[in-house]
Amino acid sequence: MPHKHNPQPAPPPDKHLVAALLRWFRANARDLPWRPHPLGTPRDPYPVLVSELMLQQTQVSRVIDRFDAFLARFPTVEALAEADEQAVLTLWSGLGYYRRARLLHAAARTIVTEYAGSFPATATTLAALPGIGRYTAGAIASLAFLERTPAVDANVLRVMLRIQGRSLTTANPQAIALGWSRAQALHAAAPRSRPTPALLNEALIELGAVICTPRSPRCESCPIADSCRARAKGTQSRIPAKKPPPVRTPIYFASVLIHNARNRLAVTSRPDTGLWAGLSQAPTVERTDRPSTPAEIRRKLGLPPGRGSLRRVTRFDFKTTHRECHFEVFAAPPPANPPSTWSFLTPARIANLPLSSPQRRILLETAQP
Repeated sequence: MPHKHNPQPAPPPDKHLVAALLRWFRANARDLPWRPHPLGTPRDPYPVLVSELMLQQTQVSRVIDRFDAFLARFPTVEALAEADEQAVLTLWSGLGYYRRARLLHAAARTIVTEYAGSFPATATTLAALPGIGRYTAGAIASLAFLERTPAVDANVLRVMLRIQGRSLTTANPQAIALGWSRAQALHAAAPRSRPTPALLNEALIELGAVICTPRSPRCESCPIADSCRARAKGTQSRIPAKKPPPVRTPIYFASVLIHNARNRLAVTSRPDTGLWAGLSQAPTVERTDRPSTPAEIRRKLGLPPGRGSLRRVTRFDFKTTHRECHFEVFAAPPPANPPSTWSFLTPARIANLPLSSPQRRILLETAQP
């Protein structure tokens, strides 16, 4: 009879690390609107999808403010799939990175049309949905379906690099491979009880968010400090290695506040592609080389001629990941024949439009007395 191969037991350090981490998480987990109780309870995959897309590159506090309202408006994946894209973008306003909202909407439609409204249940199949990368697929598979699979976001990758004492940037392919393989090893070392995959992934994410932070990590409060090579060497504040600062392309916006005789404000839509695609804005002229001149603004927007017809109200700057945006805000009387693409709306109507943060500031703060 052939000898049956028995896998080698996981190294004690990993079992120790996992046990300490899970104890800490059970005692210290934050109360978040998308986190069920008791901890580790299998979740409805739809709220997991919504929360994970919202949390990408967005502060948790902002998501807390928006998550319940979004689910109240779109309580099921079917409701989201049937919704108009503009309604989805409106509920997303203030979270930034609006492409995520469009991908979330597309994923919902794919789930409804190709999977009859039932979520794929494995990380591999989930990763085929629009906007669902390796991390999000792992998060949904583990949190909703308790699949024993890692979910490595920026927080977890930072934790893994510090545990291993590797001073690499988080964009380095070696760092990414190390993060996923190390997280997989921890899952292999974890207890086989049913909720463990969800608890372990959440614990790692939580540790990176509140203890093993990018700056000034709280090593004195870390439950796995004795397993951390970076702490042992005193290099935790230098890991991950710093990435070069982003090179931001300048872009110059001239937005014009135009009230009609009924004191309603002109609003139009941005192009369907590019920065803030499809969102609403005040009539705006933009250039990439320099600010627009008053004469250019009047000509391009069809405004009345004459120097006194265009008055500058304010100016401010706004940074995105890849752009340095310079805004000048003007006020002007309406043209005799406003373009058909403009709508004149009350502040209440404007507040319900999908707006970028700069345009929300322009239309709802600067424009109002």
